Amino acid sequence: MSDGSVRDRAGFAELAMPTFAAGAAATTNLAQHHAVDLNVPIGCAEVPVYPGDIMVGDRDGVVCVPRHLAAEVAAAAVEQERLEAFVLEKIESGAPLRGTYPPDEATIAEYRSRG
Repeated sequence: MSDGSVRDRAGFAELAMPTFAAGAAATTNLAQHHAVDLNVPIGCAEVPVYPGDIMVGDRDGVVCVPRHLAAEVAAAAVEQERLEAFVLEKIESGAPLRGTYPPDEATIAEYRSRG
């Protein structure tokens, strides 16, 4: 059973694509770690992952986005990022933390009025 560790962790950090691992591990035993199938559902940290699902990760962790929800999740994520940028701008401009974060109804109304 794998613990989420990889070998050559430093090499992974330099890849042009995002990667995530729980830690570094010594050389794997190829008799224990080999592909037995491709494009089949798997379980990852007790989460079902189906072929075509999208894995998104950063230093804080990894999430699996079901393929059929990708556009909806992406749109919500963009909106959340915009709201958080607005809230941060308000706080950096001197707005009080209470009511600004998490945003209350007035803050959300002001955000929405900006278009």
